[in-house]
Amino acid sequence: MRRERKQWWAIVGVPLAAESGSTLSVQVERGDGRRESASIRVGEKSYPEQHLTIPPERADLSTAELEQFEREREHLAKLLHTFSDAAPATLRLVAPARGRRTGSFGSRRFINGSPRAPHSGLDIAAPAGTRVVAAAAGRAIDTDSYFFLGETIMLDHGQGLISLYAHLRRRHVAIGQAVAASSLIGEVGATGRATGAHLHFAVYLNGAAVDPAILLQAPS
Repeated sequence: MRRERKQWWAIVGVPLAAESGSTLSVQVERGDGRRESASIRVGEKSYPEQHLTIPPERADLSTAELEQFEREREHLAKLLHTFSDAAPATLRLVAPARGRRTGSFGSRRFINGSPRAPHSGLDIAAPAGTRVVAAAAGRAIDTDSYFFLGETIMLDHGQGLISLYAHLRRRHVAIGQAVAASSLIGEVGATGRATGAHLHFAVYLNGAAVDPAILLQAPS
């Protein structure tokens, strides 16, 4: 929620899994306790497809790897629903790394011909060791290593706005640490299930992945 002049504005994330033409319900609670419902109709959006060919042993998970992934998925889902009362300082994010933007949000990936989940963020191709900075002021709520994401940092910017930085070579923040916008938090790497050095950057609103490009400032 943000106050603009005499009005309050709310921004919600629409999950990629939402079907075109469907209607989503948003619950609004006013300061006096009154509750209202608002309906949002999901529009149509086409995303590009990306076809990748990788060794079969990297494409399919073993039983142990699948169990690890499920544990991590549940843990990450809880973190992505973090909600703190303070409003974000801004909704205009700075680019977290210098490099060429690849792997656009929402693209449907096909691994060795098999469809996979849509891409939940955008990729920034950059040499290993490239600085990774906070896209906005926030607080680190996770700094850990995951099977797919590798070395990962998650920042809470307030009221359900979360940013995620993955495949890092190094992390330079600790859980609970407050960071300023554009401050160093890590370095680009190729950890986890990455085929080369790049930053996977994702933004979530109330647990739903949204296109970071919508919020990123234009490069100077």
